[in-house]
Amino acid sequence: MTVPPAQRLLSDLALCLVFFTRLPLPRFEVEHSTFARAIWAAPVVGLVVALIGGIVFAFAALLGLSAGLAAALALAATMLATGCLHEDGLSDTADGFGGGKTRDKKLEIMRDSRIGTYGACALVFSILLRWSAISELGGPAAVLCGLIAAHAASRALLPAFMHMLPPARADGLSANAGAISSDAAFTGAAIGAVALLVLGLSGAIAAALWLGLVFLLFRALCLSQVGGQTGDTIGALQQAGEIAVLLVASAVFI
Repeated sequence: MTVPPAQRLLSDLALCLVFFTRLPLPRFEVEHSTFARAIWAAPVVGLVVALIGGIVFAFAALLGLSAGLAAALALAATMLATGCLHEDGLSDTADGFGGGKTRDKKLEIMRDSRIGTYGACALVFSILLRWSAISELGGPAAVLCGLIAAHAASRALLPAFMHMLPPARADGLSANAGAISSDAAFTGAAIGAVALLVLGLSGAIAAALWLGLVFLLFRALCLSQVGGQTGDTIGALQQAGEIAVLLVASAVFI
């Protein structure tokens, strides 16, 4: 039976929402989709997460809370919405890359659920940088724009990253996901580029350049450290991209 294109798109989006968030969602029909096909929708999930953070910030500001407190609550809301999925990847990647002597040891450490010094420090700096940037954005409208750009564009890197790098393991999330097509990578990148326009043309260009630099440097790092990508490195890339865009946004809206 031929599946209508609209149904396929909704199925892809539903699968990404279920995978990338911990939101209390209704039961979705996703048998017409696979993760490899649906990954293009990752930046759309970022838009949903950004809206949650923006709403929390606006409500906190309405209650008269300071920008710092409102930013902390907004950041907490986005982390709760995703179940700290990408933060977990960042900490595991930092522990593995920092603590392992060989490729196999790095991959072994990344699979360990315990957090080490490198992972803890990476999390502290990630949260601190994002909180500081959100605090500097100003009012609720600017915060919403910054969050939309950061969450959507950072997740837009993921399909291309998985497309361009081989899985570092024969098993695990990235290996089981299957091959990511160039169409999925291009579609995800295009959605992310459109999301950056909320920063204005100059802000979008600056953010795109920084994202490109982050992507290339992190790609080279992953190849040198473990010879490819894993689910943890995918999460770490998202965190790096989110930070980069928020820093640009904080400069744009000051």
